[in-house]
Amino acid sequence: MSSPKPTVQIQTLPHGEGIDLPFYATTHAAGADLRAAVDEDVVIAPGAHVLIKTGFAMALPDKYEAQIRPRSGLALKYGITVLNSPGTIDADYRGEVGVILINHGSKAFTVRRGDRIAQMIIAPFVQADFQAVESLSETERGSGGFGSSGHR
Repeated sequence: MSSPKPTVQIQTLPHGEGIDLPFYATTHAAGADLRAAVDEDVVIAPGAHVLIKTGFAMALPDKYEAQIRPRSGLALKYGITVLNSPGTIDADYRGEVGVILINHGSKAFTVRRGDRIAQMIIAPFVQADFQAVESLSETERGSGGFGSSGHR
């Protein structure tokens, strides 16, 4: 049995008119595609990053977040990814959703109005209670990190 789908309210902003709302490209897609709501083409030079507007704001349900992630095709074909991946949008944010794209490729990349630029995952989260302690429990790994658990 699946849990009920959360409802995300979407407000189309004036410059987002005519741009598709976030949508799932396939029945089992985890991420909803986001489109660029740019007024004119945006060229991202190699090594450069830019904020791309999506033309919408949203209201997430309490205890949910939106994660903005790269599209694998843009990453593979052009070296385009989301700079702060995954970017988190909190449930109390009501501003326009923006996507920070970076060009890790060797050629300039052009973003055009309506291009699919990223994907958005809607996910529940929990807030932890943080507790100060004098020491932590022992584990086999201990304080080893950054490759300490093996090479492969």
